[in-house]
Amino acid sequence: MAKATPLTNTEVKQAKPKEKVYKLSDGKGLQLRVRPNGNKSWLLDYMKPYTNKRSSIGFGGYPDVSLAQARKLREKARELLAQNIDPKEDKDELKRHQQEKQANTFEQVAANWFDIKKAEIKPDTAKDLWRSLELHVFPSLAKYPISKITAPITIDILKPIAAKGTLETVKRLTQRLNEIMTYAVNTGLIHANPLSGIKSAFKKPAKNNMPTLTPDELPDFLKNLSYASIKLVTRSLIEWQLHTMVRPSEAAGTAWAEIDLENKLWTIPAERMKKGREHTVPLTEQSLEILERLQPVSGHREFVFPADRDPKKHVNEQTANAAIKRMGYQGRLVAHGLRALASTTLNGQGFDGDVIESALSHVDKNEVRRAYNRSEYLERRKNLMCWWSTHIEQAATGKIDLINSFKLLQIVS
Repeated sequence: MAKATPLTNTEVKQAKPKEKVYKLSDGKGLQLRVRPNGNKSWLLDYMKPYTNKRSSIGFGGYPDVSLAQARKLREKARELLAQNIDPKEDKDELKRHQQEKQANTFEQVAANWFDIKKAEIKPDTAKDLWRSLELHVFPSLAKYPISKITAPITIDILKPIAAKGTLETVKRLTQRLNEIMTYAVNTGLIHANPLSGIKSAFKKPAKNNMPTLTPDELPDFLKNLSYASIKLVTRSLIEWQLHTMVRPSEAAGTAWAEIDLENKLWTIPAERMKKGREHTVPLTEQSLEILERLQPVSGHREFVFPADRDPKKHVNEQTANAAIKRMGYQGRLVAHGLRALASTTLNGQGFDGDVIESALSHVDKNEVRRAYNRSEYLERRKNLMCWWSTHIEQAATGKIDLINSFKLLQIVS
């Protein structure tokens, strides 16, 4: 067979359409296909590796792809064939890979990660988490392919937030970004997490303890609470949290169904607890009096502390904070600080630290010890809670000097 004479630019340009499709050969399998409608395109005919079956691959249309460009594409294809690689399969694989990159945007991968993450955390926490990504990350990174995310790009996005001094926000965002990228690694979308060290690019937020009172400030606080111009439900909520030593969100969401009046126990379900573990609170006579006070107000409803605007819902967890602030304690005390006040007082009186930690629902990392705490410590916690409620009651009446003898009586018993 005669060797094909290479085409010239003029021949390619002046090739006229005919009634049927025809081809002009440039040699080494490269052909210009001319259709009846005048469209011209490049094809490479070749033999597939291993099978030796005839196949072809398109290089695009003329004049978008010139004769010189078509020849370069032919040589690249021949180089692949020399390595027993099918150029058409290689092209399809590259296209598929590019499509995957475009589909696996940061926003899409984050959404897939979030579907799993939100099952492990409280609904309000999940809502805040996703909102933080929408506010601070998605405007810049949403459409980026996950494989194109780099540390410098991400650090530049977080720098303005750090410049405002909101270092705690930066810390949380770096943690969430790392979780998303680790998820991408574990699902095979990327080979390594490029953001693993970005927290080192920012200052650490200063650790601020929750504002709280010293034990000798409790009587004045209770006096101010009794005189404060706040609603019955709000005052009762603050007293309930003080007596039970729970977190603000746990107190605000107290449901009547969680209360066992017969056994004087309040069982908070795992989904409402910070660490996702059920917590039982022994109820003292003073705690039960608070419930009795609220029975006419909310006993017919789901929640012990109903919201003012919509009684079918419970009060906001910030309700107690707002009231304490209005009482003149801004910067001195927050609702969460009532737990610290209880802990300081109880530790100062010599109660067993493990029992105090159990009462505060702090998770013990030792699984065996944790199981022991739940059963054995419950009885000891009843004594502790009784002492604490009596201490509060005496502080409110100014008879706090009788406490030590009471504590000793409880420990002995």
